[in-house]
Amino acid sequence: MAASAGAIRVLIAAGGTGGHLYPGIAIAEEWMRLHPDSKVLFVGTSRGPETKAVPRAGFALQTIAARGLPRRPGIGWIRAAYGLAKGLMQSFRLIVDFRPHVVVGTGSYVSAPAVLIARLFGIPVIIQEQNSIPGATNRWLNLVATEVHISFLESRGYFRRKNNLRVSGNPIRRSLLLQDKGSAYETFGLDPGKRTLFVFGGSRGAASINRGTEGALLSLRHLSQLQVIWQTGAEDFERMKERFRNFPLPVRVFAYLEAIEKAYAIADIAVCRAGAMTIAELTACGVASILVPYPHATRDHQTHNARGLAERDAAIVIADKDLTPEILAKTIESLLRDEPRLRRLGRNARAFARVDAAQRIARSMEQLVHASPIPRES
Repeated sequence: MAASAGAIRVLIAAGGTGGHLYPGIAIAEEWMRLHPDSKVLFVGTSRGPETKAVPRAGFALQTIAARGLPRRPGIGWIRAAYGLAKGLMQSFRLIVDFRPHVVVGTGSYVSAPAVLIARLFGIPVIIQEQNSIPGATNRWLNLVATEVHISFLESRGYFRRKNNLRVSGNPIRRSLLLQDKGSAYETFGLDPGKRTLFVFGGSRGAASINRGTEGALLSLRHLSQLQVIWQTGAEDFERMKERFRNFPLPVRVFAYLEAIEKAYAIADIAVCRAGAMTIAELTACGVASILVPYPHATRDHQTHNARGLAERDAAIVIADKDLTPEILAKTIESLLRDEPRLRRLGRNARAFARVDAAQRIARSMEQLVHASPIPRES
C-alpha cells in the first residue's frame, strides 16, 4: 500500500567525517527544496563534524554509539562490537519513534546500525558511495540496500550485488554553486584583481601539505599577483598564523573554514587532498587543482580518485612522498605563468562534474516513498 498524503519523514545516517557527512546534507537540502513540508532527521555520532554542521544546516540530529572497526585485531574490535550492539539498540528505538518512510546512508560505521534496523522493518534504504573504491561498510550494506548510488562507474566491480546500483555522482550543496564572487572577496579581504591560491587538507588539516605550503610560499613571496586562503587545521593554525602575519603576500589563515563555498568561489588554484567530496566540489566550481592524495587512505582510493581527473587533464597530481616546498612552488608558479593551461584545467574539471547528483538521489527517494507502506502524518 502506498504511503498516504501528509508529511514525509526522512532519516539520514551520515557523519563521522566531513566526506561522509556533507553528501547527506546536500541530499537533505535538495529533498527539502522539493518537499518543504517534510521532516528530516540526521543520525550520527557525538564526536564527528555533524554535531555542529547538521544544526547549522537547519536539521535535527540524534546521536548514537558507533565505532569504526580497527584494521588490526585487538581491544579495538571489542569496543567496535560493543558500539555496534549499542548503536543497533538505539537505532531500533529511533526508527520505532520516528517511523521514517526512507533511510539514506552515506557510508562509514555511522550508517550501519540505522540501515540494518530500517531494513528489518522493511523500510526502503538508499546508500550513497562517494569514492571510486567503496568503503567496507557500503560493500556490506549493498547486500541489503534497496538502491546504492555510486559516483564512479568503476565502483561497480567492488559490489557483489549489481541490480541495485545506480550511477548518480556525488551530491554537493546548492550553496556551492550560488556564491557571489564580489561578496566572497570582501569576506576574506582579498583583491579581485589577483590570483587566489586555496590550500586545505580536510577539516583537520594535512601536515605534509602544510609543510609544503609553508616552504613554497617563502619561495613565491615575489609573486605580487598571488594571494592565499589557507585552512591549516587546528594543530598548525597558531604557528602558521603567526608565521605569515606580516608576510609580503596576503595570506588568510584559518583553523577551519565553515563557509568553504566562499573560498571555492574565488579560488584560481587549489592545493588539497583527493577525497571524493573534495573532487566533487572542485569540479562543480571548475577550480584547477594540485591534488596530493592521502597515502594511507583505504586501498589508496584517493590516488584512484585523483588519477581520474589527471587523465582528463583536469588536475595535477603530486604524490605525498614527492611533495617538497620546491616542487610545490614550481608547480604553482608554472600555472600562474601559463594562463591557457590554468583555464584548461578549470574547464576540464567542470566538464567532469555531476552537479545534479543530489537531485537524482532525491528523485529515487520519491519513488521509494511513493511505495512506502508507512502512513504519513496528516
